[in-house]
Amino acid sequence: MSQKRLTWVDVTKGFLMILVVIGHYPGELDFPVIKYIYWFHMPAFFLLSGIFFKEIKEGQNPKTTIKKRFMQLMVPYLFFLFVITFIRYGLELALGNFELSWYLQDLWKLVIAGRFARGAYGVFWFVTTLFFTYLLFTWMTKYLNLVKQILLLVFFYVLAHLESIIAMHVLSGSPAKAAQTIPMVWNLDVVLMAIVYFSLGYYAKSLWMNITLPWLIGSLLVVISSLVADYKGFIDYHLSMKFLRYDHFLLDLIIPIAFIIVIIGVFQRLTIALPLEWLAKVEKHSIAIMYLHIFTDIIMNDYFQYGLIGFTTLGLIVPILISILIQKLIPYGKFFLGDIRAKKPVHI
Repeated sequence: MSQKRLTWVDVTKGFLMILVVIGHYPGELDFPVIKYIYWFHMPAFFLLSGIFFKEIKEGQNPKTTIKKRFMQLMVPYLFFLFVITFIRYGLELALGNFELSWYLQDLWKLVIAGRFARGAYGVFWFVTTLFFTYLLFTWMTKYLNLVKQILLLVFFYVLAHLESIIAMHVLSGSPAKAAQTIPMVWNLDVVLMAIVYFSLGYYAKSLWMNITLPWLIGSLLVVISSLVADYKGFIDYHLSMKFLRYDHFLLDLIIPIAFIIVIIGVFQRLTIALPLEWLAKVEKHSIAIMYLHIFTDIIMNDYFQYGLIGFTTLGLIVPILISILIQKLIPYGKFFLGDIRAKKPVHI
């Protein structure tokens, strides 16, 4: 993998991580920027993971790569789950909450996780979904030929939309409430949709590694047209993978893919002239940012008042500082942050 390729990948992921933080801003905004972020930012993460997926070769033991992926994804998941829960329960006890039933109910939500784990755990669904997406796609590419893979992906895509129709139009309530009436541990049903974006990254790897100008311009026209159409009220498009909201059978592919092409294409060109090292540094601490930006706001908003800029700044800086401290002060700190090469504890 060339350094040039690494640069745009890290910069793109850093930019998307900033959008993740912005997307969780709880306040009201005059412009629906958060709605538009949700059109593409989570599909982009699954698609980028698919670009760098390596199928199991003939004679290769899949247990090795699956174990590696588990360590990269689930070790940080369990680490931050424990840390956040430990702090939360400590604060609850300090405030006089000694009701056992409250803790048991809360722990149950953390066990089934996914869309049922809210608040500080709002992003945890992505990790379990990505891990099981990886497992399913590993199985597909190892045991099925290309035709069967595509047919299965089409089936998954249709099934995901049928589930969304049930959640959004048959069941009552907001998307979050409706989705939670469908019981599913770890958001495994979101794998049906996630694996489609993941596979598009894998199958179209040559496209993603070098976004040509015609693709960039064409996609930019789709992006602008979609934004104008939605803002003017010609369409009312939404996408929320976490809560099973897939609004349109075709637009759920066209709009996210167009946005992703534009973002990757722009950063592939920008990184030729500009290093954009600060975005690459954001990506370097993306694990801590992902897990801690919501929890940072939960803790800080009792002491400070801030808008979107303050929320985003705190949601980046505080987790980055904590990430640095974890690596410097905690034995196996880098390992807990997903660096499986860091097998030796840090001595200070």
